[in-house]
Amino acid sequence: MQPHRGTTVLVLGILGIVLCPICGIIAWVMGNKDLAAMEAGQMDREGESNTKAGKICGIIATILMIVGIVFYAIALVLGLGAAAIGGMDPAIQP
Repeated sequence: MQPHRGTTVLVLGILGIVLCPICGIIAWVMGNKDLAAMEAGQMDREGESNTKAGKICGIIATILMIVGIVFYAIALVLGLGAAAIGGMDPAIQP
């Protein structure tokens, strides 16, 4: 039976929220694999709660990353659109 990696998954999930969203994706993937191994009886179930918590943190980190990317993409489009409109205004031209 393999030892659990619950603490590692939890730390990666928290790092994903606080510091680096890529760690959240890693925590989500590791959490899925480890929970499946625990269900199959191949991994120690002692770290199941930490693994679940790390997986949830990884999911939250991934969602926050996607929302951030969408927000910045919208801001970029609106900013470029405003710059293009402002550049065409004859009152602003020298």
